[in-house]
Order: sequence, then structure tokens, then C-alpha cells
Amino acid sequence: MTTMLGVSLTGRRVVLVGGGAVAARRIGRFLEDGARVVVVAPAVSSAMKSTIAEHDLEWIARPIREGDVIGAWLVHTATGDRRVDADVAAWCEENRVLCINASDGSHGSARLAAETRSGDVIVGVVSDAGVDPRRAGRLRDAVGALLREGSLPLRQQRRRGIGRVDLVGGGPGPVDLMTVRGRRLLAEADVVVADRLGPTGVLLELEADVEVIDVGKSPGAHPVPQVQINELLVSLARAGKRVVRLKGGDPFVYGRGGEEVAACLAAGVPVDVVPGLTSVVSVPQAAGIPVTHRGVSAGIHVVNGQAEPSSSTLAALADEHITTVVLMGVAGLPRLVDAARRHGAPGDRPVAIVECGHTPAQRTTRSTLADVVTDAAAAGVANPAVIVVGDVARADLLLADPALVGDARR
Repeated sequence: MTTMLGVSLTGRRVVLVGGGAVAARRIGRFLEDGARVVVVAPAVSSAMKSTIAEHDLEWIARPIREGDVIGAWLVHTATGDRRVDADVAAWCEENRVLCINASDGSHGSARLAAETRSGDVIVGVVSDAGVDPRRAGRLRDAVGALLREGSLPLRQQRRRGIGRVDLVGGGPGPVDLMTVRGRRLLAEADVVVADRLGPTGVLLELEADVEVIDVGKSPGAHPVPQVQINELLVSLARAGKRVVRLKGGDPFVYGRGGEEVAACLAAGVPVDVVPGLTSVVSVPQAAGIPVTHRGVSAGIHVVNGQAEPSSSTLAALADEHITTVVLMGVAGLPRLVDAARRHGAPGDRPVAIVECGHTPAQRTTRSTLADVVTDAAAAGVANPAVIVVGDVARADLLLADPALVGDARR
């Protein structure tokens, strides 16, 4: 029978016997756990020698002796000599030291589980009837995939004092464009404080007792002011909750994530940020618009369309080698276009407005600076929308690339 134990090796002596390929692969597991690793081997591989030097490990450059295992918490032997490994295992048995024997089919008195991690959760797979590392590895990978997808119950059931806040960038909307870390944190959350935009569909996957608080803003309507959102995050965390602040796009790109982080830090609340796929690049991409393109655009200027155009924005709009991406700019489009034209931007500069990017309602309106205000009004353009100004917005840009035309015909 085999009993799985969660053993902390932090600060504890682990003796690694052998300096070959197997030992070099295994040593990383012990170092990650913070063990005090001692290597015992007459010679070591170049990979092992680099690890010893990098971590300033003790290396006893001679054959193993029984006295070397005394006082160790764990011994791993992989000399490639079955007789030597068997001797090491016997010495460990006599001295009541757990031993992993890499050359023995039984793997000694202990074995390394096929392990996967997700946040503070560690899952190990071993067999109770013989050693089958390939099966264990496949099971580990399958469980790991479910953990990364947030499909397993990861929420803590025991409260441990103060909670924490994680700002998660949800990307442009589709759940499968979220990061793995974001999905995992949602599976661990007690409370989700959500915006109007972003991957709201992922909220349907939460456990029934996870609280969801909608603080979403829409143009001209801010039902929960930002200062109240900050206070809410702090109060929930102080109550011991694991809080996910779910945002569309990236928290630090016009998401006011910096203000929320500052509020948490000022209150002594643990906080972290998970980046998301910003609409600056992802929404134009959904419409086939690359925000940079060799020979066309060498840089990007990103602007909040609700603000008065700055001198740098006007310079970017007039520069034929710069793509200007405008977020939240539908209402301010006439003002932006007027300022751009007065500061030298040509009327034939291409413009594309991409509404509801990465959703079934996605629509692209293409025009020029001279006509875009009229064309947008005629089309009934509305938020959420991303406005792209520059030659990358030409409808024929990618089709005009001979290499891409060739790829399409194959």
C-alpha cells in the first residue's frame, strides 16, 4: 500500500546521490521546495555542475558512504549502478530515512509523484500497484488542464484572516481569450466585482454561492463611482474574501486599475494584477487590421477619446507612419476629427471604426478623416467601439501583400 503525504522540505537536508541525467532532472523539484540539497557523486554532468554553481550547493566529490545519509530527511539515489543504489536504500532503511531509488522498480520507500500546481494547490499522482510513470504523467496533465481552465473547485473553504484582491484583465470578451491565471483565480474567488464589458459569459461558470457584484459603467452612467468601488474591494478583502475584480481588456489600459491597486495597498490589502488582451490591439485584429505593419506603420499612439486632443495626439494623427487608436471615442469623434484636420492631418487618411469586437454583433465602418463623422452618423455607430486612424485601416492592406495573396491561394 502507498500513502501520499504532503511533506515540506523547506530548509531540510536532502541528499542527492549521483550526478547524471536523472539526478540533474530531479534536483529542480527539491530546489523549488527550498530544500538544502547535498550532492554526493565522484563526478557530475555539465548540467549538474551548472546547477551546483548557480545555487551554491554542497558537492561531496566521492562515492556515497552510509554516514552521508544519516541526518537527512530524504535521499534520492540515481547512480546508474543498481548495486550502489540498493546499498543506499538499505542504509536509509536502517537509519529510518525515506529513500527514492530511481533504479529500483519499486522506487524505494518513497517516490516522487507526477505533480501539477495551480496557485496554492498541488496535485500529485502515483500508482498503488507498481510504478507506471507514463500513466501517472498523463493523468497529471489531464488534471492540470482542468485546473488551468478553472473547471475544478479551487475555492478555499477555511478562512485565513484577511483576504486578497486580484485585478483580472478579461480581454475583449470571448472566454477563451482570457489568460489561464485569470481563469484559475475566478475558480478560487468568493466574490467577483465585474464590469459591463469583458468576458461576462465566464460568470455563468462560477459556483452558485459565489457573489457577483455588477459595478459596470456605460457612457454617461456611472452607478457605482470609482471611490466606492475602491472601498468595496478593500472591505470585502478585510472580511476575509478572495476577491476578483474582473475587467474588460487590460486593467492598466484605461481600466483605472492603478487607482484600485493604490487603494488596496494603502489599506494593507494584498493585491495583484493579471494582464488581459487589450482592445487596443485585439479589436482591430478582429476586423483584420494590424495596428503596426512593416512599411506602413512603425508605431502606435493610444488615446482616450473622451479627453481633449493633446499636442502629441494631434502630431500622431498627422504622422503617416503612426497608427492612432482611439478608445471610448464615439461621442468625441467630431471634435477629434476637427482638431486633426486643423493641425495638418490629410482628409484622405483612412479610418476604421470597429464596434463590438470579437462578438457576434461586430461591425466595421471604413471611411476617411474627411468623411468619417458623416459616415459614422449614417451607420449609427455606437459604443463599445475602437477607432483606428492610419494607413493600416485601408480595406485592401493585407490583400495587397503578395505573400498573403499567395498563402490564400494555396
